[in-house]
Amino acid sequence: MTRTSPDQAHRDHARVMAQSLLAWYDRHRRDLPWRARPGETADPYRVWLSEIMLQQTTVAAVRDYFLRFVARWPDVEALASAPSTISCANGRGSAITRGPAISTNAQGKSSSAMAGSSRRRWTR
Repeated sequence: MTRTSPDQAHRDHARVMAQSLLAWYDRHRRDLPWRARPGETADPYRVWLSEIMLQQTTVAAVRDYFLRFVARWPDVEALASAPSTISCANGRGSAITRGPAISTNAQGKSSSAMAGSSRRRWTR
């Protein structure tokens, strides 16, 4: 009979717990337009947009606007070629300006942040 070391037993327990948690998540997760379905690879552009939008408001407020936004600007290249001012809509009452950092990053010329100021809001 082989004895398992305490470290190995801990790793085995952690692996089982992680598998159980991920299985629970797959069964109960919300279906959101920026999330990959099980077995798919997440689209970094959609994840990035959702992270920016969700800093300012709730999932309920962002969901429909997100779908309209990606229909109009489906990838970072399309967004980079958008007008410098983009009026965004989700019911919060202000607009954002797409600064030059997005164009610069989409063209691969800079590693500066692609997002605008945290003061900007996504509005209807």
